[in-house]
Amino acid sequence: MKLAVFAKAGLLGLAAAFEEPEGHEYRRNPSDSRSPCPGLNALANHGFLPRSGLDIDFDTYRAAVTAGFNWAPHAVDMPFEASIQLNLTTTGNPLTFHLHDQNKHNAIEFDGSLSRSDYALGDDHTFDPAIWHTVAVNLGLYKTGPHKADKYVTVEVAAKARAARVKAAMAANPDFDPRGVPVGSPGTTALYLTSLWDDEAGAVPKSWIRALFEEERIPYLEGYNPATRKQKTLDDLTKMAQAVSAVNTDDPVKCKRKLRHLH
Repeated sequence: MKLAVFAKAGLLGLAAAFEEPEGHEYRRNPSDSRSPCPGLNALANHGFLPRSGLDIDFDTYRAAVTAGFNWAPHAVDMPFEASIQLNLTTTGNPLTFHLHDQNKHNAIEFDGSLSRSDYALGDDHTFDPAIWHTVAVNLGLYKTGPHKADKYVTVEVAAKARAARVKAAMAANPDFDPRGVPVGSPGTTALYLTSLWDDEAGAVPKSWIRALFEEERIPYLEGYNPATRKQKTLDDLTKMAQAVSAVNTDDPVKCKRKLRHLH
């Protein structure tokens, strides 16, 4: 009984220290429009983007990524710009998009997602617990303990988990399409790492990654506070993508490209 009381008190204390911003409480509605990107979905679940996920304009998008994850206003324009330039929008207005417009295969969405299945296997949009579990195990998210490695995910660990996911996707999907992988796969890993990066630790807390992917929630209750962190830029994202790509892995797509070059 005492342990339960103390645990509850500790949880309440943590929530009080990092409360969700007023008006941006976490809510999910299955009928709302959502994308294959956990980060954009989290912004909608907190109301930084329209909670419906519909009719998003550029000003709203930029304000959301800045308020939710403290990105510089122009740093991550790509998802919005791609939706417009690739003519993905179904809003009837060429300057807006719905979150579900980003489902088009090999436009923004690609095979080998960390948390979704592949297009040829039937559902490349919905969070897949089984696929995510394999990635989470490789990230060590279920390991706990007193050491830094028990609490944080480093670039090296994240890069190796990404490569393992691509390898597993290629084995499971005979129609695996590698075209989106060389840039998109390191890029999405770099995006979540940079968005959640803890400068003091030089890594990302495991609990923050779980909140983002498993609940599509900004991890305020786990201690994430974007206002206290350095604003992130496109240069930060580029450097992180380079760091992810530089990790020595057995990435099968990368290996195939090297073999073609040698021949």
